[in-house]
Amino acid sequence: MGGLQILFSNYLINVGVVAWFSAQLLKVIITYLTTNKLNLERFVGAGGMPSSHSALVCSIAIAMAKKVGFASPEFALALTLAAVVMYDATGVRRAAGEQAKVLNSLLEKGDLQAWIKTVLKDGVEEDPFDNPALPEKDKKADVPKPLKEFLGHTPLEVLGGALLGILVAMAMPVA
Repeated sequence: MGGLQILFSNYLINVGVVAWFSAQLLKVIITYLTTNKLNLERFVGAGGMPSSHSALVCSIAIAMAKKVGFASPEFALALTLAAVVMYDATGVRRAAGEQAKVLNSLLEKGDLQAWIKTVLKDGVEEDPFDNPALPEKDKKADVPKPLKEFLGHTPLEVLGGALLGILVAMAMPVA
């Protein structure tokens, strides 16, 4: 049996891939319906409704329970992983996305460098933007590239992804 054939014969991987793909496809569709613009970046990007990370880990957890039972250590491990991923999506990653929005807003207004200089004025003698360690192109840029704002999820987006993952795993028969 070839490498790809072995990979695609794994029930747990198949369930996870179908759940992830479904969530990413739904993101593109939902974005199109809400903005009337086809944004294919949403197919590979993080954030948005539903959470593809949550769909992936929840589908694998349920598939694991179907395959080896709810009392198995494998299900316990899969469930723990799912809980950590979903907590991270609504916590750390969401906070990073919110901070990116604030920084991008400051960048748009041209206030970011002034704000940083004000914050650092007491502890820094030289201009932090005259750092020789920075690549030349970054020092000379008028406006830095905006940070990605779609990183984490709202609790509703995580719930949507979790439910999608559970549905996919319940619908796919154990191989």
